[in-house]
Amino acid sequence: MVEISFSTQDWNLTWNTPRPDFTPCFQNTVLAWTPCAFLWACFPFYAFFLRRHDKGYIQMSRLNKAKTALGFLLWIVCWADLFYSFWERSRNIYQAPVYLVSPTILGITMLLATFLIQYERMKGVQSSGIMLLFWLIALLCASVTFRSKILQASDVKGFDVFRCITFFLYFALVLTELVLSCFPERPPLFSETVHDPVSNRPPLYGQNCPETRSCFLLPCRLGHGTMASNYRKERRFHLNIRKNFLTVRRAVRQWNSLPGKAPKGGVSSTEAMAAEEAEALILRPAQRDKKPSLSKVLYKTFGPYFLMSFLFKAFHDLMMFAGPEILKRLIIFVSDQSAPNWQGYFYTALLFLSAGLQTLVLHQYFHICFVTGMRLKTAVIGAIYRKALVITHSARKSSTVGEIVNLMSVDAQRFMDLATYINMVWSAPLQVILALYLLWQNLGPSVLAGVAVMLLLVPVNAVIAMKTKTYQVAHMKSKDNRIKLMNEILNGIKVLKLYAWELAFKEKVLGIRKEELRVLKKSAYLAAIGTFTWVCAPFLVSRKGPPEGIRSTPFHHGQNTPNRRPANGNSITVRNATFSWSRSDLPCLNNINFAVPEHRLVAVVGQVGCGKSSLLSALLGEMEKREGLVSLKGSVAYVPQQAWIQNATLKENILFGREARERQYNCVVEACALLPDLEVLPSGDQTEIGEKGVNLSGGQKQRVSLARAVYSDADIYLMDDPLSAVDAHVGRHIFEKVIGPKGILKKKTRILVTHGVSYLPVVDTIIVLSEGKVSEMGSYQELLQRDGAFAEFLRTFASAEQTRESDGEASLRFKKRSPCVCFYFIPRLKNQRQLSNSSTFSGEAGKTLSQNSTTELQKAPAAAATEKSAWKLTEADTAKTGKVKPRVYWEYMKATGLWLALLSLLLFLCNHVASLASNYWLSLWTDDPVINGTQQNTDLRLAVYGALGFSQGWLVSVSPFVASSAWRLLASRRLHLGLLHSVLRCPMGFFERTPSGNLVNRFSKEIDTIDSMIPQIIKMFMGSLFNVVGACVVILLATPLAAVAIPPLALVYFFVQRFYVATSRQLKRLESVSRSPVYSHFNETLLGVSVIRAFAEQQRFVRQSDLKVDQNQKAYYPSIVANRWLAVRLESVGNCIVLFAALFAVIARHVLSPGLVGLSISYSLQVITTYLNWLVRMSAEMETNIVAVERVKEYSEKEQEAEWRLPGAPIPEGWPQEGRVEFRGYSLRYRDDMDLVLRNITITISGGEKVGIVGRTGAGKSSLTLGLFRINEAAEGQILIDGVDIASIGLHDLRFKVTIIPQDPVLFSGSLRMNLDPFEQYSDEEVWRSLELAHLKAFVSALPDKLLHECAEGGENLSVGQRQLVCLSRALLRRSKILVLDEATAAVDLETDCLIQATIRRQFEGCTVLTIAHRLNTIMDYTR
Repeated sequence: MVEISFSTQDWNLTWNTPRPDFTPCFQNTVLAWTPCAFLWACFPFYAFFLRRHDKGYIQMSRLNKAKTALGFLLWIVCWADLFYSFWERSRNIYQAPVYLVSPTILGITMLLATFLIQYERMKGVQSSGIMLLFWLIALLCASVTFRSKILQASDVKGFDVFRCITFFLYFALVLTELVLSCFPERPPLFSETVHDPVSNRPPLYGQNCPETRSCFLLPCRLGHGTMASNYRKERRFHLNIRKNFLTVRRAVRQWNSLPGKAPKGGVSSTEAMAAEEAEALILRPAQRDKKPSLSKVLYKTFGPYFLMSFLFKAFHDLMMFAGPEILKRLIIFVSDQSAPNWQGYFYTALLFLSAGLQTLVLHQYFHICFVTGMRLKTAVIGAIYRKALVITHSARKSSTVGEIVNLMSVDAQRFMDLATYINMVWSAPLQVILALYLLWQNLGPSVLAGVAVMLLLVPVNAVIAMKTKTYQVAHMKSKDNRIKLMNEILNGIKVLKLYAWELAFKEKVLGIRKEELRVLKKSAYLAAIGTFTWVCAPFLVSRKGPPEGIRSTPFHHGQNTPNRRPANGNSITVRNATFSWSRSDLPCLNNINFAVPEHRLVAVVGQVGCGKSSLLSALLGEMEKREGLVSLKGSVAYVPQQAWIQNATLKENILFGREARERQYNCVVEACALLPDLEVLPSGDQTEIGEKGVNLSGGQKQRVSLARAVYSDADIYLMDDPLSAVDAHVGRHIFEKVIGPKGILKKKTRILVTHGVSYLPVVDTIIVLSEGKVSEMGSYQELLQRDGAFAEFLRTFASAEQTRESDGEASLRFKKRSPCVCFYFIPRLKNQRQLSNSSTFSGEAGKTLSQNSTTELQKAPAAAATEKSAWKLTEADTAKTGKVKPRVYWEYMKATGLWLALLSLLLFLCNHVASLASNYWLSLWTDDPVINGTQQNTDLRLAVYGALGFSQGWLVSVSPFVASSAWRLLASRRLHLGLLHSVLRCPMGFFERTPSGNLVNRFSKEIDTIDSMIPQIIKMFMGSLFNVVGACVVILLATPLAAVAIPPLALVYFFVQRFYVATSRQLKRLESVSRSPVYSHFNETLLGVSVIRAFAEQQRFVRQSDLKVDQNQKAYYPSIVANRWLAVRLESVGNCIVLFAALFAVIARHVLSPGLVGLSISYSLQVITTYLNWLVRMSAEMETNIVAVERVKEYSEKEQEAEWRLPGAPIPEGWPQEGRVEFRGYSLRYRDDMDLVLRNITITISGGEKVGIVGRTGAGKSSLTLGLFRINEAAEGQILIDGVDIASIGLHDLRFKVTIIPQDPVLFSGSLRMNLDPFEQYSDEEVWRSLELAHLKAFVSALPDKLLHECAEGGENLSVGQRQLVCLSRALLRRSKILVLDEATAAVDLETDCLIQATIRRQFEGCTVLTIAHRLNTIMDYTR
């Protein structure tokens, strides 16, 4: 073996010569063995990786055959050299042993490479990074030898013809292999890139992701035509949905496998993986000794991805310091006039290659980080959604809907940012250490001064970091509160409009917003101080940790345990059970004992607040079981008291994910009395139902909810007063056909909560609840024979209830009462298809988000089938196309304030001029000659440099203050105020057509972008712009020849930037649009979580959520790729500027000073390559994020309802005094494109009259009240109150004078007093008096906080009946001359109903009362 050494003679051959070359020894050993060592070192790990990650089998292609054939040819060529050496030895020609060893090693390595080519094919690898790097290293090493062979060819005497021929063949084959390796193989068979993993069909949008067809070195490569055509057509690439799905599942499983998160036991999972996941989520966790670590979950789930990013980041950090070292050598070369010219060109080429390699490695690192961050965000959203499906009532009290939505919209983004910045934890110290080492090598002990400054500023940084964390936590808390309140406002907007409470709640939102902006202002000032320390201490290194947006919230705790244990002979068994809503609450059900045999019908009765709905919730596992046993046998179906309806077709709401069986479906629809409704719906059962059933009446929603339960064909049916919202004859029909002894559920176990006494004689068992306990239990006859409290109740109220027995006959008898008649509205003819909806406000029993609108939408007469099927109620979020209009920028500038914006621009300009001047002055200082060991004019140089540094520090600390005031505070406050005011002023039709997710998206994500992203982007854009201009000035001053190269490169930059911006902008729009369905679906899930759990549909909803998130990621992922596309190209052009700056410096080295050369090249390395990239990036980010302003302004300019106040309106003093209501030829429609729902109504109601309004569902009863409150404006005619046309006065002037008690009550989170009197107009005595009259005083007095009792979101810690009484208290407080009751007593028992009616008769004796009722006894004593 040849001894490898480098003597002086070798260096004279290699370096100190105008014609450099390597020695033959070096070429035949180091250069020949380096690629072999690389491949053999990687082989064990790569083989193990391929074995664990089998992606499928790739069929043999021409490309693969060519690579394999070339591999065998390379083996033959290498061993031809080996056999040639043996032949030489046989001829007694003895060459060095290396001529035997190197061909042997190369030949074996080529066989290994050929084997890997085939092994990769069998494992489904389309583009191999290992093999591409191997061929690249082999070619680079062979290129050196190739040059030597060319130079030796002129020396005929020493020329070895055979080995030269074989080497040239080797070089050509390696080059060909490298070229072929740049082309990916075809997709594997059964690959998810060929078929969608969910549907097993071709990918969505008909377009595979180009990454599968790209080279390893450029995974983010997107062809010009692909980017241009696909995004203009709004196509999105198919993603690996299964990989995302498995990522979510793996993260959830890792979280549940942590110590303290494991289940106690009970049910073991031996079924499918989905069942395992469901069990892990549902089973109650054991008590934890310590808090589970989220970092461990992230490490176990995403560890390999973080490891890859670590390797790329480490390599890049090392390469970062290669540039300064090469620059140092280049400056020495410029100073040394005797150095050969080739060294300068060598340094220039080395600098260019180093920069190019940094570009590739850095953006491969960023690509891995952003993709990992995307998957991390997907996992977090998936985990939050899964947690929301199992979270208990007690946990919901501490984690409101607003907070949970914020976790999905904002905090999940912080997790994504974590993937990019987490490597700074170790990268920043490593860079500091390497920088200090290089500085010590160049400056010696002088570097200690910089180290001292850095150490002194560490405490300052620590304080800034701690305060920043505090401010971020406070900001998140304020944002949570704001989003929570906005959720309540948006979902209870109907109540706000009916009560004219918009201004009160607007002030509450603005109060929270003011606190939020105050925290943002403090954060901006703190950031300015940090920037000042950075500028004033050049060697200061700041350590950036994970974002503080990642919060630990109570949302992580509290899981539910529904019981599904077999019961012996009984369908339901409850034994000595005590329940509460949370561990900290007092029990609301005590010592419950009962058993229900199979196929029995059990009625649960009792007064308001006695615990009837709580009992059903306890059976569903929604409550905390303190003690006792609860067991249910078989599947469960649940009908909540307030129906939960999905934003889907009516048929999909009934099927609820189950297979469609037409015969069973038709039977269910007929039994639930839905056939007449299908006749009047625009598209029959294919009619789209809006969010929370906004276009259905209360009775229609309840019947759809019942039909869903009946169609599920469950074993046990839990029905919470499903008949209260329907007409008397419809209720009797449903009871006979569905619930009763002869109904289609007669073979099922049924528990019916009811206030209807007429149904009790035919039930098997009656459970009487009183104050949370079972007071009596038995059959109807048994309870009568006991002659207890229930028998007394029956004797008192049964006769009144019997009036519901007769349907039309009762109405006719009622009409005969002297001297007037009750208004009876008759539904439209069948050929006038309409979609009606009574006054309903909430979409799910006892839950929070209550916004259901009161509409009666009417479709034109029957049209073509295609037209009917295309009828849409809701408007999907849409993405605009093309450039952002200049008007959007102008609106943002106006919001910031023009003078402040101009002042901030001027300060930024002055700051960068000072920075450029200080660097230029420093370069001139370094060129000063050294005389007698010192430089001249040192004091002047130091004074000027210090002055420039001080001015720069002052400017950089002042400009953020001004920019923060202009961009962050003023713009954010004004844009949010405009959006809030505009949304509150929108008519109800807007909220019915607009999914809540669209609005939540505007108030959460878009406002967060305006608050946080846009100010930072503007700051970075201006910094990048001024840095680039300054760098170009410096380069032109140092090397004027660069003026030849800069304009063409600038032109390339311009075209790349314009092309990228168009793509990036549209991707941002698509991502924003696809984000709204995620929020809408999540809101919908939170509303109906008890129904979803009762029907055991969690897995289906989880899959739907995952697919919606994946749809959103399909728009986000291409933006990641587009960013890398831009960065690689821009930095490559920037590297060309580095190349030309260095090249021109080498050419003109005899006339340039080393200081200017160093400044020019350092600027081109750092400023041009980095900041020009950032300039283009920030210009694109500016246009993509300004879309948030565009979307906010879009909703700020929606149609508005009439003015709230009209100062000049003709309103007499004390109006209305009499309460006379007159309808004159009044007609109403809900949209301009729909028919009238009320036609030519002419009625006169005298002041003080009590008038009942009855009619079948959809007849138009609630439409009359909508017109009275001007929720919808009149199409024709007018309404007069005491002679004043209500269309001529302000909406608040009207709505403050008319009071309504709605059917479905809505409460807001806050104190009970705030829910009664948000404007604080009344004294506590008046509030207590209203509670006493509403029969709530005893209940409120028993509460610990009394009037300050905190109502949960939507009032879910009160029963529906108690909420109804709170609404009555509101009416009693206002004492309006006109009172409207819209099924106000449907949710209360008969006794409470009688008490309420008596209160209304006494307290509103001289008032006009309009009552919509289904119970005829409610209006029996009315005037008419």
